[in-house]
Amino acid sequence: MEKFETLISSFVPLPNEDVDTDQIIPARFLKSTTREGFGENLFRDWRYDSNDDLKLDFVLNNPSYSGNILVAGKNFGCGSSREHAAWALYDYGFRAIISSYFADIFKGNALNNGLLPIQVSDGFLATIFEEVEKENRLELKVELEEQRVSILGTEYSEEFDISAYKKTCLLNGFDDIDFLISKKKSIEQFEQTHIEF
Repeated sequence: MEKFETLISSFVPLPNEDVDTDQIIPARFLKSTTREGFGENLFRDWRYDSNDDLKLDFVLNNPSYSGNILVAGKNFGCGSSREHAAWALYDYGFRAIISSYFADIFKGNALNNGLLPIQVSDGFLATIFEEVEKENRLELKVELEEQRVSILGTEYSEEFDISAYKKTCLLNGFDDIDFLISKKKSIEQFEQTHIEF
């Protein structure tokens, strides 16, 4: 996976609450077992009409908004446990998702696939949405080491929580297997001193 340290980016505001995984990537597109290619069908039924024409009123189709960060309403990623939702968001180009609440399974799937879910307070989330109404090219700064997200050009920032293990994995670009391999020497040393053959 790509290393995640600091991300400065404009963002896409999606204030909808209770966005479930079937809205993120509809079930009819879950035919592949590899992670690539899901981005083109991200929010498919919100982005396209029945004739496969773009719905111009949907935020991902609005050229005023772009970036590697999605800012979403409360309870993002609820519904079924499909890992494809994280794959679709990552494949589309998002590297961080900000919300005031994430479904636990989605949060785990995101972290396992290099996508940083940042849970902020309801008040800070509302502030982000308020500020982007004033300036649609507003940028956010995500600092993983400091566990802080800031609205650039303002005094607003907030810390966020993340498990120490997942933080280490993201900072180093590790998946679970990469992390174990990185500990190979320590494991071998432990075996030599603690295990009798």
